[in-house]
Amino acid sequence: MTAAERSQILALMAQGKPDFKDDTATVRENFDGLLATLPVDEALTFETRTIGGIPGVWVDGAQGNDRVLLYLHGGAYVVGTPHGYRSLSSNVAKEAGTALFSPRYRLAPEHQFPAPVDDALAAYRGLLDEGYDATSIAVAGDSAGGGLAAALLLAIREAGLPQPAAAWLLSPWADLSCSSESMRTKAHQDPLLDAEGLSRKAAEYLGEAPADSPLASPIAAELHGLAPLLVHVGSHEILLDDAVRLVARAGAAGTSARLVIAPEMFHDWPLFSFMLSEGREALAEVGRFLAEHLQAARYEAPAQPATTLS
Repeated sequence: MTAAERSQILALMAQGKPDFKDDTATVRENFDGLLATLPVDEALTFETRTIGGIPGVWVDGAQGNDRVLLYLHGGAYVVGTPHGYRSLSSNVAKEAGTALFSPRYRLAPEHQFPAPVDDALAAYRGLLDEGYDATSIAVAGDSAGGGLAAALLLAIREAGLPQPAAAWLLSPWADLSCSSESMRTKAHQDPLLDAEGLSRKAAEYLGEAPADSPLASPIAAELHGLAPLLVHVGSHEILLDDAVRLVARAGAAGTSARLVIAPEMFHDWPLFSFMLSEGREALAEVGRFLAEHLQAARYEAPAQPATTLS
């Protein structure tokens, strides 16, 4: 990342950076405005589909629709839409060689925990009901969507359903207590998030549920028996420890998990892949990971669990 690239991105963030300390209506307006500035591949056709009773955005795969990415968008459980995040989600699907379905899960404070988990699980069941084998489904999500993707894997396990082929978590918000050390030590480096704002939105989402509920904060869950994980996080994020602890706990539980800490990167940096080389590199890496696991899950025996920190 050049100094010019960083200055451009920080200026873009400053134009519509969401401050989660604001009331939700204001955050939604600013957040949607920021997402609207992100370029989208005009060659793609974005359709509205309902799967498992959950509406969302669908994109056909360039190589067919036999494999699909279930993408869960970010937004602290209170903002964001599949349409707003279509730039990032479609880029991931394109790199992985899959079709895309990004569900419009319900948001707080109108719909509190566990509504998003229920909707994500309904969408996953819907894909199975449409004839997709679990090994032809990959799961991904960023920020709150990354935490939700981890919660979805837990919900899939508890429901007795087969795990998807693999999952990618970008900058996952996995501890809604907002008490990790990096919330404090990285506060001066993170240009997008702050602990106070996240704590306020966590309270709106949780309602009466405790912050350590496993499906709200996967860091508190037993993480055995989950799909292979790839987790990306930036070294300048207040959510750094969420990712590190999640991967460590998953690996210790026998789940294949790999962590990539990107030097000097900020929250959700692949959103800016159109102007950031590190974003393009991350997308290429996740594309390879998902494609390899989708291929291996269909034609090869699963690998033994392993944990790699890089």
